[in-house]
Amino acid sequence: MDFEPIARTAVSEAGALLRARWRHAKTVQYKGAVDLVTESDREAETLVVGHLQRAFPDHLIVAEEASAGATLRAPASGRYVWYLDPLDGTTNFAHGYPQFCVSLALACGADVLFGIVYDPVREETFVANRGRGATLNGETIHVSEVDDLQRALLATGFAYDRQVRADFYLSFVRDFMGCAQDIRRLGSAALDLCYVACGRFDGFWEWRLRPWDTAAGTLIVREAGGTASDFRGSAFDLYGEQTLVSNGCLHAALLAVLAARLDAPR
Repeated sequence: MDFEPIARTAVSEAGALLRARWRHAKTVQYKGAVDLVTESDREAETLVVGHLQRAFPDHLIVAEEASAGATLRAPASGRYVWYLDPLDGTTNFAHGYPQFCVSLALACGADVLFGIVYDPVREETFVANRGRGATLNGETIHVSEVDDLQRALLATGFAYDRQVRADFYLSFVRDFMGCAQDIRRLGSAALDLCYVACGRFDGFWEWRLRPWDTAAGTLIVREAGGTASDFRGSAFDLYGEQTLVSNGCLHAALLAVLAARLDAPR
């Protein structure tokens, strides 16, 4: 299956559309209290989906805007599925903040085979093929070797119910502030995952991400030598509520902090 050239072309064209528009005024609509969508989200999605449907008419496509409000279920074993976030970091994009990307992955059942994340502002393309490593603009990347949580730069994000669960989400931030070097919140989970893969971050955690947010990025992390799991250390689930990735060296330490908070009285 010659899927990579099609995916690269589709993502590149969608990224070019976003790059041409991110500095300009946008038409913004709300899917929820803080969940935005712009006309560029929809146009980029239409562009990528068109490429995929023409090339792979038998494949399922799970794309963010088309799936809005739908109940997501894991696909059957052996079914090819594309996971697409046409604009990860919509709030950033809507405000003209240059931290957003296009994220696309191909899975067969639960197994992610290929992932690509394109940052059109920095013109950085992160790619991974299962079992063949990960690259940034064609150069092999690896996770960091930081093995002391006190020296670790971590990243996180907040789910769309953050206004009503602020204290809960901030309790994890507070815990990590007490034992890590520092924490960043940049607003694009797919790029956060890629930044772990190339060593810019040492670990990342977030609640309630969706498959299109994580499918490409978690494969890129793993192929760069990192680890992905839920907050208890169980196997990472694309359809689960917990995402933890790290350079591997720090994974046990991160899990210990998360477990202590999860087990704390509320």
